[in-house]
Amino acid sequence: MSEDHEDAAFDKIMELVGNDGKFQRVFNNIYNVVLVSFASMSFMNIVMVLNEPDHTCHVPGRENFSMSVDEWMNLTIPMEQDNRGIMSKSQCKMYNISLFENLPIDQWSFNENDIISCQYGYDYNKTWYERTTVSDQDWICDKALYQTNIFAWHRVGEVIGTFCFGQLGDTIGRRPVFYLSALFILLGRIMTTLTASIYFIYVIASIMSMLTSMSIFLSPLIIAMETSKEEDRAKIAMLQCIGWTIGISVMPLVFWAVRDWVWFLMITTLPIGLFTLYPKYMIESPRWLATKRYLTRCANELNRIAKINGKKIVVTEKMLVEMLPNEKVEEVYGIASLFTGWRLAKNTILIIICWTNVSTTYYVLILNSTRMGGNPFLSFLYQSAIELPAFIVGRWMGDRIGRRFSNALAFLGMSIACIPAAIVARDIESELTLTIIVVFIKFCTSITFFAVNLQSMEIYPTCLRQSGIAVGSIVANSLAVFGPYIVHLGTQYDVRYPYFVLGGLCFMGFCAAMFLPETLHHKLPNTLHEAKKFGKEQKFWALPKKSKHLKEEDLESLQKLNNNNNINFENNQKA
Repeated sequence: MSEDHEDAAFDKIMELVGNDGKFQRVFNNIYNVVLVSFASMSFMNIVMVLNEPDHTCHVPGRENFSMSVDEWMNLTIPMEQDNRGIMSKSQCKMYNISLFENLPIDQWSFNENDIISCQYGYDYNKTWYERTTVSDQDWICDKALYQTNIFAWHRVGEVIGTFCFGQLGDTIGRRPVFYLSALFILLGRIMTTLTASIYFIYVIASIMSMLTSMSIFLSPLIIAMETSKEEDRAKIAMLQCIGWTIGISVMPLVFWAVRDWVWFLMITTLPIGLFTLYPKYMIESPRWLATKRYLTRCANELNRIAKINGKKIVVTEKMLVEMLPNEKVEEVYGIASLFTGWRLAKNTILIIICWTNVSTTYYVLILNSTRMGGNPFLSFLYQSAIELPAFIVGRWMGDRIGRRFSNALAFLGMSIACIPAAIVARDIESELTLTIIVVFIKFCTSITFFAVNLQSMEIYPTCLRQSGIAVGSIVANSLAVFGPYIVHLGTQYDVRYPYFVLGGLCFMGFCAAMFLPETLHHKLPNTLHEAKKFGKEQKFWALPKKSKHLKEEDLESLQKLNNNNNINFENNQKA
């Protein structure tokens, strides 16, 4: 058997059982669209429940005087400079009214020496929220970092979980990791609704809910990638992007309707449990089983796919032994194997840089979206909705000029756009201009997210695919821990600071993306050996060209081999 024949063996087997049939369509609709919609809500709902409503110090005594709320605030709340350099009412300071409480109100006169921190609690603006976690627990002013730290702890949870469950997916399989992912998310989010009054326990619950936040997306995505034809890989990634956009676009409308953070968390999390009750289509990846040489289980899963796809073919272990390369299972050592060769190590490092920069940029933009003026739900919705056309453009670009140039050009656009964003950020009359620029940055971020996600799926070998994606997520989330503090700099000190940081990160991402290999029209590497050579013959400025590596005679010979086994479908089902 030639090397090309060996490399394409499993692709040919998948063509025999159906790599573009009913099974793939139903699986993708259930797990890569509907499930992802709810998973994206559970991933992002914490951003909204930790939103900080407008507030001022509660100053008692207004009921004793014939004064409106505004008049009382003008008298008792000092003015201070905000993060745009504009004078506005302080959110955390008040005048010490005890100095004049025995005098007639027309004799009250305060100066800077009379300013103190809030003594009697806070008054929250309930225009948009009845309750958030922040307003329930008063995580503001001297406790403002409580909410910022929660976001950071979420990233820590992602790092720990991705490290563990990413490798676990390549060790025990994609299917069991999926069920574990759903369990951890459900338990973690339920605990957060019960423990907000105990900050330490709330942190633990938050970390727990994020341990499997990546693997619940990756498991069905990788199963779909490994059971579908090459031409559908971008389509599958696109379906997840559509599901993601639907989820995060609907999510703010749910919170707008219920206005209460506890009900909101439950509504956007509990539906994930429903997807564990429909096991018919949640199969184990037969490609992974074949790589691990679990050929009996592999044959069973292939027959399951063939039956759903209406293919009159029966796959047996004997057939797989004859059809697949007779090679010793490669020794792999988890994440460490990604650095066993120069080319694979270089690709891994470049993907990590891209993941880190796009994740941090995306996260900062998301956190900032609910801290802008106006309706926070619509602000979040607009930035979420722009992702769908961005994903469509990203797929179109990825299939025309390739994943590499799509990724690099989007990074470059983001980097350049941060310059005018920083220039107009402090000008209150340029809010519309800033909004347009930020939406454009989010548009480019989504294209980059789509491209680098697809590249990660296509560059790593089957035996390390989930581990490879995991290592990128681990490092990205480790550094994205600083994302909430970047936002904190902008909200507490100077609104321009985040754009300075993001501009530099995006330019670094552009440089890294340019040196990644192209994956369009290239076969997924199955082995570590193939991954070490991937991209070796590619030219730096060349656009990708399609090559046909599956031949008609190959499929005919495999069909003939199946017929020679003389085993019909009914007998195999009884066995």
